[in-house]
Amino acid sequence: MISSTHRGYRAFVRVRRSATVSRSSLSQLRRLSTVHHEDALATRALPELVPRPVPVRPPPPVPYVSYRGSLSGPPDAFWRAIPQWKDVPFKDFASWRWGVKNAVEAKKNKRHKLMDFLEAVLPEEVPRAKGLQGLQSRLEFMADVVTGLRKCAMSVRIMPYILSRINWYDPANDPIFRQFIPLGSIMIDDHETCKLDSLNEKDDKSVSLIVHRYPDKALFLPTSVCPTYCAFCTRSYGIGADTEEVTKEHYRGSLDEIKAAFEYIESQKGLHDIVVSGGDAFYLRPDVLELIGDRLIASKNIERFRFASKGLAVAPHRFLDKEDPWTDALIRVSDKAKRAGKHMALHTHFNHPNEISWITEQASLKLLQAGITVRNQTVLLRGVNDDIDTMSNLIRKLAKMAIQPYYVYQCDMVPKIEHLRTPLQTILDMESQIQGTIAGFYTPKFVVDLPGGGGKRLASLCESYDRETGISTFTQPALKGKDRDGKVYKYYDPVEFTSGS
Repeated sequence: MISSTHRGYRAFVRVRRSATVSRSSLSQLRRLSTVHHEDALATRALPELVPRPVPVRPPPPVPYVSYRGSLSGPPDAFWRAIPQWKDVPFKDFASWRWGVKNAVEAKKNKRHKLMDFLEAVLPEEVPRAKGLQGLQSRLEFMADVVTGLRKCAMSVRIMPYILSRINWYDPANDPIFRQFIPLGSIMIDDHETCKLDSLNEKDDKSVSLIVHRYPDKALFLPTSVCPTYCAFCTRSYGIGADTEEVTKEHYRGSLDEIKAAFEYIESQKGLHDIVVSGGDAFYLRPDVLELIGDRLIASKNIERFRFASKGLAVAPHRFLDKEDPWTDALIRVSDKAKRAGKHMALHTHFNHPNEISWITEQASLKLLQAGITVRNQTVLLRGVNDDIDTMSNLIRKLAKMAIQPYYVYQCDMVPKIEHLRTPLQTILDMESQIQGTIAGFYTPKFVVDLPGGGGKRLASLCESYDRETGISTFTQPALKGKDRDGKVYKYYDPVEFTSGS
């Protein structure tokens, strides 16, 4: 209904347009401007003569940008350098199903798939690893890999994307190859204190899938499968297939176990933060991913949670695969968390700039435009990223993709990776030199996950460090109980860096 005041206004406008206004007309206008209605009395003053506002159209939506092209150059079909995939179009290479089907594996007594791949991709001769002299034949190199597989604690499983980022003309010295495929010739004896569960996670398991160490945070492990297995995996006791060295203690993550995990989480009123890991959240079915997200959002005590996945580093094309529902499920969970006033993030794991391609940039841009927070955790590895230039380059590339460099970890003291560990001095020097070279909110924390279950501690907060013996000591005031009050934790440098070597 139009008010009488509005009718009076229109009458007033019509009268003002005439050259003269009679007293009777003015009197009529006054009567029209104050008229009783059934529900109210309008006594507003006549409005100023201003034009009616013109409706403003909302701004058009921000278009989806599919490629920025600022880090890795123009898109290129780099996977076609692999002889087996020289005719594979991007549509197939970007398919998650195609990637899973063409993943290269080597399990206990089942190495033929990896051997067939190496035979096809390697040249006749390749350089030996740094520190060794000369060249070796393809067959010698493959025999070196077999020796490494017999010694290592992790089976091999590598997605096609990350295989195509390796320099196959010099694999022994390639920073990506070193992370995933063992060579017997460079492996050295373990430190005597190394053990499979170096962080004592099994001692902090409250129920089968929950590791509850910190007062307000817990680790939820619903899967023991990853798209690509890291040789330096901190959970080598339970991740991946059995090896000749290790029979794994797998955790399957059945619905009953997941239900028990939620019951525990909701019973702990002081618990506010959940890390969903494994294994890798990439291997949760989309419906299970969403089920877990929905339940955490509904849990009154949970304020924030993260899904941990190396997927963005080893199979970024999955985020672009319109036929695969995993990414849509992740975005839905993120949106629902925001509406509930909670925070969901994706934690990923890049270790070297060469892992990043234009496909990674497109995938990270999609996540950014969907409003998903992405953080990165890097492991400091000898011969991979233990120099300032490489680490700085990695941090800057991550920042360019709006991925927050969150942690740089000292490599854990797990078996069969002594050749990848660095002395503590390396991480201390790296933090000192990187600090101040990039914005503070993009500067990672350099930490040691303390052996024996002490949790994360800044490397620079060591209580003592004797470079001759290679022993550094730490305390962890945040942890109480289970004989942790005042406990001193020790990290040991690789023996070859100590004076006794």
